[in-house]
Amino acid sequence: MEKTPRTELKRALGPWAAASIVVGTVIGSGIFLVPKTMIQKVGTVEAVFAVWVVGGLLSLAGALSYAELAAALPEAGGEYAFLREAYGPLWGFLYSWTQMWVAKSGSIATLATGFFLYLTTFFEPLKGVIYTVPLPIGPKGGPLEIQYGQLFAIALILSLGWLNFYGVKVGGNVQVAVTVLKVALIGAIILAGLALGHAHAPEAGPVAPLTFSGFIAALVAALWAYDGWNNVSMVSSEIKDPQKNLPRALIGGTLCVIAIYMLANAAYFHVMTPSEVAGSTRVAAEMMRKIFQAPGAAAVSIAAMISIFAALNGSILSGARVPYAAARDGYFFHAIGRVNPRHHTPGVSIIVLNLWACLLVLSGKYDDLFNLVIFASWILYGMTAAAVLVLRKRRPELARPYRTLGYPMVPVLFLIGAGVLLFSTAMERPRESAMGLGLMALGLPFYYYWKRKRTEQ
Repeated sequence: MEKTPRTELKRALGPWAAASIVVGTVIGSGIFLVPKTMIQKVGTVEAVFAVWVVGGLLSLAGALSYAELAAALPEAGGEYAFLREAYGPLWGFLYSWTQMWVAKSGSIATLATGFFLYLTTFFEPLKGVIYTVPLPIGPKGGPLEIQYGQLFAIALILSLGWLNFYGVKVGGNVQVAVTVLKVALIGAIILAGLALGHAHAPEAGPVAPLTFSGFIAALVAALWAYDGWNNVSMVSSEIKDPQKNLPRALIGGTLCVIAIYMLANAAYFHVMTPSEVAGSTRVAAEMMRKIFQAPGAAAVSIAAMISIFAALNGSILSGARVPYAAARDGYFFHAIGRVNPRHHTPGVSIIVLNLWACLLVLSGKYDDLFNLVIFASWILYGMTAAAVLVLRKRRPELARPYRTLGYPMVPVLFLIGAGVLLFSTAMERPRESAMGLGLMALGLPFYYYWKRKRTEQ
């Protein structure tokens, strides 16, 4: 008896959708928040720009490395497929496990919550508490308070999940539209700062002394702001002509983000002194307030919400493909590997990922979980870049439509950057780093269970 052929994902995303996943997912709230941390750590505007350049070069090195892998292995799951081919199924599984339960779900919860927090600028009642759970499961062991805004964040996640369930092309078109709108609004903010803002008087001295540890701390913040350029590789199996469009999206999108970040910071520091930036919780809003008073700050809140919306849609669109890919190989819950026969999307994976992210929104623990997994995630990012070197040796016959520019120095540069970040994180947050590895290790019993099931079939 012949088996019914499995329903597969469709290649429905064009080059603009692929590029918009890179730009739209990377530029979230970081462009509005990170400059404060950076100037506090390095003290001078020149040092801040040096950090942005170094972080941008490291991210570009990662994009150049991933471009070779994505063109050679245009499969669903991105890093999952790259790690599996280079090191075996265990490492691919650990990546999918971490993404599903902590990294991607925590990112979705964080973005949705950030959206509602910006929305409170216009609708203050969203901060109100609708119900209090009288159990010690809230922040610092207190009761858990459920806010109206959290319910709004959950509704937003479910709405975008529903949208992406009904077709990757629909989700891709939304991603293109909101990314174009986002870039236009950020461009308007940059233009306002550079053309209409009055230059501030020079300050007497630096905000803080420049030290190596301070530079690394600022670099960690910059890399967080650049994070997300790799997401497009997760939807590799749904991109048209992936051998051409994936490298173009990864490299072109990353270069675009670097340019936007540099111009935005040029605008901030043109209008505001380093001390003002260091003391401002919302740098872009404060800059616009100086130029246009209250309406300018409100405009930034709208731009931030659209920016976060695009990052949230891109995260939902791409993130569900990782556990789906593992399930298709037999290393995750079987149902998560199903493709909806009508819409050709990983419907079950989208539903499970979004429902879990909604629970994280309610728990208020997403930030804690996200911080825990930074260390473990960067181990896997570094291993993925190293996979370019490994597969050149192990799979020389593999077709490589795109080869990493500057090989082998470019992947090595990214590995050095990942190593510095890991060392810094381990020194600064030893407890969180160890717990992050522990969370990853929790998946090992499941891996060996699914591995045994595969061998028994």
